[in-house]
Amino acid sequence: MKIVITGATGSIGSLVTDRLWSQYHSLILLSRNLPREANVTKKEWHAWKPGIPGNWEQSIDGSDGIINLAGEPIAAKRWTEAQKEKIHSSRVDTTRALVSAIAKAKNKPKFLISASAVGFYGPRGDEQITEESAPGNDYLSRVCVDWEAAAKKAESDGVRVVLLRTGIVLDKGKGALAKMVPPFKFFAGGPLGSGNQWMPWIHIEDQVGLLLFLMENDDARGAFNSTAPNPVTMAEFSKTLGNVLNRPSWATVPAGVLALLVGEMSEMLLNGQRAVPQAALKQGYQFRYPNLLPALQSLNL
Repeated sequence: MKIVITGATGSIGSLVTDRLWSQYHSLILLSRNLPREANVTKKEWHAWKPGIPGNWEQSIDGSDGIINLAGEPIAAKRWTEAQKEKIHSSRVDTTRALVSAIAKAKNKPKFLISASAVGFYGPRGDEQITEESAPGNDYLSRVCVDWEAAAKKAESDGVRVVLLRTGIVLDKGKGALAKMVPPFKFFAGGPLGSGNQWMPWIHIEDQVGLLLFLMENDDARGAFNSTAPNPVTMAEFSKTLGNVLNRPSWATVPAGVLALLVGEMSEMLLNGQRAVPQAALKQGYQFRYPNLLPALQSLNL
């Protein structure tokens, strides 16, 4: 297939790109800043700025599908008002631009798989969350609601839209584990806050595997929680991570200290979602890593 991908230079996007390339798909990669490899690879790269017409729009016409993974990293910087706007616009404006290009295309893509997050649901305590659960009303929830609403507009052009609500992706040296593992190795690891908050995690192989599964399944549409079937609490996650690293899990970070360190972002870290992948399981996806211990052990941390 001919597939357009945004966010191809990110940790998930780069692996998705490599996997699709190895399957001999034709890839068109859209990036705000072209990487060095763009000059030497046979993959087709286009520089783009959402909202500004360019050659990238022509790549949408005649493509078989779009995978939209673009967005400012959530935890990269402190949440100032400017950073919060950047997080929002990098997702919503990008998606709107893609959908606008779809509307203009004579030969429209068959599918749009657009990233979202379990933050859609907001803080929910011990409530089990499925794709049928209502959205929350905090900052991240509002970002996800706007993000998904922008993607869903492609349905009016006959495009199959999949919304991938991703949890905490476990990948060696990247994402959450890149920040959690070093303290444990120095015997200073432990849960954040009370440790009772839920952590909807997913192994990187299942994150990519589920995305490709949904891409190839013409019946898959709507929201999918991209999380393992067995979420755990922060305390259980920390204990399991400590066991894998042969380190104790004792250095709790109090909620007040965390708030001083990272500001409003602490709300995301101190509240979670007991999200389960009801839609993915119903569709028939089989998780390689449904349980946390084998998932962490497989990463050779």
